Amino acid sequence: MKKIVTVSREFGSGGRELGKRLADALGLSYIDNEIVEAMSKETALDEKYLEDRLNSGILQYPVTFAHSFSRIPSASGSAMLIAQQHKIIRETAARTDCVIVGRGADAVLSDMRPFRIFVYADIPSKIARCKARSDNGESATDKDISREIKRIDKARRITHDLYSSYPWGDKAGYDLMVNTSRSEIKDIAPIIAEYARKFFEGGGR
Repeated sequence: MKKIVTVSREFGSGGRELGKRLADALGLSYIDNEIVEAMSKETALDEKYLEDRLNSGILQYPVTFAHSFSRIPSASGSAMLIAQQHKIIRETAARTDCVIVGRGADAVLSDMRPFRIFVYADIPSKIARCKARSDNGESATDKDISREIKRIDKARRITHDLYSSYPWGDKAGYDLMVNTSRSEIKDIAPIIAEYARKFFEGGGR
């Protein structure tokens, strides 16, 4: 079977770092910004613009009906971008065994039976991670950071739930829920990698 790991994550939970470490431990390709880079090449649109549109959480119609979006002017732009993102995700997963972070890959690739992880943490831990990785010298308050975390997570939830049969973060839709509160990603990654190996050895059952 294909070896595909999808990592859905709350903002500030350390999901991106976990995805990188899992890819290294399992010998898989790591896919994250490559999706937007490929879209930028195909559309000639700026990567930052694409990322902002894809993460806006403003869509109102399921992208599974993207072929009819030409009749919905208010949603067609973002919807078609997400439909294209899904196409690139599927092409990437078909081409290589990989770890894909975010972008609703858990739902997009559901027929390929990926090992689906959801990474979450409590607010204090997420705020601490956001502060630790900040390199812009700004001194945002905990309240400001918390507000931004909730805004981004809301957008992720809205976009994901438009094309998934289960809610974002619902344990029924994942093979492993990982709480990274007060945990070091480097310490738990080897354990999760071993869990993934057993998953693939069992044929994804």
